[in-house]
Amino acid sequence: MSQTVRTRPEASSQALSEAYDTALLDLDGVVYAGGNAIAHAVESLGTASSGGMHLAYVTNNALRTPDAVAEHLTELGIPAAASDVITSAQAVARLISEQVPDGSRVLVIGGEGLRVALRERGLEPVDSADDEPVAVAQGYGGPDLVWSRFAEACYAIARGVPWFASNTDLTIPSARGIAPGNGAAVEVVRIATGAEPQVAGKPLPPMHRETVLRTGAKRPLVVGDRLDTDIEGAFNGEVDSLLVLTGVTDGAQLLAAPPRHRPTYVDADLRGMLTGQPEVEEEGEGFRCVGWTAKAGSEELELSGDGEAIDGLRALCAAAWTAAGESGSELDGGKALARLGL
Repeated sequence: MSQTVRTRPEASSQALSEAYDTALLDLDGVVYAGGNAIAHAVESLGTASSGGMHLAYVTNNALRTPDAVAEHLTELGIPAAASDVITSAQAVARLISEQVPDGSRVLVIGGEGLRVALRERGLEPVDSADDEPVAVAQGYGGPDLVWSRFAEACYAIARGVPWFASNTDLTIPSARGIAPGNGAAVEVVRIATGAEPQVAGKPLPPMHRETVLRTGAKRPLVVGDRLDTDIEGAFNGEVDSLLVLTGVTDGAQLLAAPPRHRPTYVDADLRGMLTGQPEVEEEGEGFRCVGWTAKAGSEELELSGDGEAIDGLRALCAAAWTAAGESGSELDGGKALARLGL
């Protein structure tokens, strides 16, 4: 796929909630963390929805069912139906169903969300490698997933059963910090078996296809907190993206991003959906965004001016990405980010 290399965040004269028909929102780190709503999420999503934007919740977390996710969102003050939720469990269940006969047994290493998704596609979840499964499906099983589940996966894979993973996110945000995600569990099985799974979740095409099929989005905006799943998934799907800084990604990671991890827009939180996005303009040897000017020095990024921190970060992105071109920036942005409090 050939795409123009992005060298700065884009501008929008319209509020993003008006410029796009559907927001494809990640959940963990964007809407909530550890079950609690992230600051400004409830109000921002309510305003976007009342203005006519369709909200869809797209998560790599395969643990909970769409019904459970929708109920949780509604409890937080964000009205949602199960049909508004798309999970990597649904994407991997479709991927499996296209390769095995209807009614086939599938060994489940994960939670209820994965079981429900497999049944939806006419497959039978089982718990043992001795139940003669024709596939192994692995998804996030939560912090209490017992070690013996990994052993069952290994037994089946060693017998030649094909292995599928809902996603490979190494980490997941929680109320107490960053915890191991399904990708860490997938590595356990990979190390033990030497096998490679077929993966469905973001940033890979099966997840994007599942999302489009279920939402009917014509002009979607991917909204996420992770460069390697949300933003890369938007890049692979050739759709625009908004990175919010409420989850995993920090300023340093954003500045060092290679082209496939560079979002269309950058904002502090979901309030960025309700506003236009300012122009990042070339000025002399650097770039200016509102009250800030940034440029690439010989070894580090230089920043001057004042105003909102997010505008300074946008200017820094332009300086770093332009200097890096088609690679990730190696310029030190520590001092500039510290000045912004990021």
